[in-house]
Amino acid sequence: MRQELQVTILGSGTSTGVPQAGCRCPVCTSDLPRNARTRCSILVSFAGRNLLIDTATDLRQQVLREKISRIDAVLYTHTHADHLHGIDDLRPFNLVARGAIPVFGSRESIQVIRRVFAYIFDEAPDPGYRPNLTTFPVVGPFSLFGLPVLPIPLRHGRGHSLGYRLGPLAYLTDCSAIPPESEPLLQGLELLIIDGLRFTPHATHFNIPQALAAAARLAPRRTLLTHLSHEVDHDRHSADLPPGIEFAYDGQQLSLSAEKLLES
Repeated sequence: MRQELQVTILGSGTSTGVPQAGCRCPVCTSDLPRNARTRCSILVSFAGRNLLIDTATDLRQQVLREKISRIDAVLYTHTHADHLHGIDDLRPFNLVARGAIPVFGSRESIQVIRRVFAYIFDEAPDPGYRPNLTTFPVVGPFSLFGLPVLPIPLRHGRGHSLGYRLGPLAYLTDCSAIPPESEPLLQGLELLIIDGLRFTPHATHFNIPQALAAAARLAPRRTLLTHLSHEVDHDRHSADLPPGIEFAYDGQQLSLSAEKLLES
């Protein structure tokens, strides 16, 4: 039987979401569904398991929209609010899992998560309803449910974030540079999902010309630009993208061959 990696774009938007509160620009007032963007996240499904990358601020809305009934593990790219603050919405998935959900991130990210959401990890008896999570610092490649996970160090302005390569897929959100030592880890991709915030420059994100240049260097078969701001009109600007490159949109689903990922 053909094994596939299923990818769902849960959110393709920047930290404000699109429409942006208080904005009356053409994109924010658009009635086109692909111009409506929740905060950035994806779901990767493999071998009957669901792997979530980031608990976006809009997580509850996203899982209800996509009818997601289980979360088996979470990978964190970094700890900015739009990628983390949906963490409390993992609670219902503990009932499905009947136990703790493992969450992974850099050592720094795990420290921040445990400090900022200390109530989750307080060992004192508490009858309150809180997520049941087990934290694991990412220090190198590892495997989840038979899926190889390769962390990709990225620069995010003056800080850092982690991208992840999952077999034929790489997810690189919230980055302003790919260090030279990370680029060899990103060769031979079927699908690259990469930060492309807007057309104008930004201090902590790739703008669209920079994302296109990175995609040209890495040469994946297909590229999706994500973490999009309200500068991007999906339909109008899609026509200007090079072949093989697209704007991601909320609810987008993709299938990748996972035959080479099967462990003996």
